Amino acid sequence: MRAVLLAALLALVLVPRARAAWLGRLDPRQLLGSWYILAVASGEKDFVVDKATKNIEGVMLTLTPENTLKMLSSRNRLERCHLHAVELMKQNSRWVFGNPSLGVLEYRVLATNFRDYAIVLTQLELQDEAFSTVELYSRTELASQEAMGLFTKWSKGLGFSSQQRATLQKDLTCARKVFQ
Repeated sequence: MRAVLLAALLALVLVPRARAAWLGRLDPRQLLGSWYILAVASGEKDFVVDKATKNIEGVMLTLTPENTLKMLSSRNRLERCHLHAVELMKQNSRWVFGNPSLGVLEYRVLATNFRDYAIVLTQLELQDEAFSTVELYSRTELASQEAMGLFTKWSKGLGFSSQQRATLQKDLTCARKVFQ
């Protein structure tokens, strides 16, 4: 896990054109609302096998009065749509969230233009497997070239191979359920 954090810091230096906006400097309200997850890079052990069948996912972010980030997501799992809610508590860092008891060690934004896209790093530890993901969040169903380029730069810079990256399938059926 420390290696991924070190890689993220190095990527800040090595990817100068990426407008890095660490959560410590963001106004959380700018990230709230509905997002589509259009691309994913993951170190999860079964990701390479399953990536060809993954569809676009939906995420709704809200902030509670206690500054807890509430995430409602819709993801295809085993041929059906699964809605999942998780609350992430503010960590010691200025605006980094996590919930280690649920396996979410860290959730932070690597880059964003504050209105169209966000590149999100999540460090997870689930069922004795520790891994990281980089996801491309988009307010629309199609990502801009700028957003896709930054997703590729960040995921490469963090050490994800092309086999560990995927543009998700254009099926929005499940993604839209989280917005209803």
